[in-house]
Amino acid sequence: MKIVYMGTPDFATAPLKALIEGGHEILCVLTRADKPRGRGQEMSATPVALEAEKYGIPVMKPLKMKDPELLKKLRDFQADVFVVAAYGKLLPPELLSIPPFGCVNIHASLLPAYRGAAPVQWAILDGQKETGITTMQMDAGLDTGDILKQYRIPIAENETGGSLFDRLRDLGAKAILDTLSGLEAGSVTPVKQGETTTEYAKMLTREMGDIDWNEPALKTERLIRALNPWPGTYTGMNGKQLKIWRSHIDGGTGTGQPGEIVSAEDGRLLVSTGEGLLSVDELQMEGKKRMDAASFLRGNRLQTGNRFTKFKLR
Repeated sequence: MKIVYMGTPDFATAPLKALIEGGHEILCVLTRADKPRGRGQEMSATPVALEAEKYGIPVMKPLKMKDPELLKKLRDFQADVFVVAAYGKLLPPELLSIPPFGCVNIHASLLPAYRGAAPVQWAILDGQKETGITTMQMDAGLDTGDILKQYRIPIAENETGGSLFDRLRDLGAKAILDTLSGLEAGSVTPVKQGETTTEYAKMLTREMGDIDWNEPALKTERLIRALNPWPGTYTGMNGKQLKIWRSHIDGGTGTGQPGEIVSAEDGRLLVSTGEGLLSVDELQMEGKKRMDAASFLRGNRLQTGNRFTKFKLR
């Protein structure tokens, strides 16, 4: 098929590559404008733009999706379908109606659950046992279009936001090839979405990673996994930021105030929460390297009764 592809982050690179290698003709790629990145804040193209450039595919970075000149260019391509993956912009009706097969979106949840910007992480935060990819026919709403196909995967008990993101990115690549094949063959029947059963999967912020030790250990453990690697979770210790990378719920019976260390012996760091104990397994002091709890305790004098606190980002 002849395709105009729209996407921005890493999640959208694997489907683009799969379409190219699957023999589809990518006429053009639309992506977000360059942004300053890294410590030097140098202007950098999006991951999708960089991927497209490897294959010599023209890249457009429009600021307004209703721009008449943009709409004319898109019509002139005479594409069969527009494929959209985490593009980050709402598409107006006049754009959605251009290709004969419509605009097919690759969404990282089992719609209508987890409409929104961060479905991968919110599935972990809510303790879901499975998630997946939905390919849908886009309409003017936000992730409300008719479902074309769905592809399910289980969420592992130790799943992080990063590991689930990678699995869903790869699944999205397979899903779009399968969906387009079905559309071409006429074997895919769009199905209306029902009412969503979950909260909107709002965008992640760094502030979300500030651990509230009054919350139950179960909720905190999910938070640590979901926000790994970004934006990450953290707490305060003696005025410094302490990042928490891995943890697990401990079945012990020790008690203390929320955030209080109840054990820092034998390579184990146990912290009391609003309900239950949390074992902190991997952590990182501000300005230092990540290390497991045993290595951290050898170099940092933490004692029973010390307490983690809220930490205000600077």
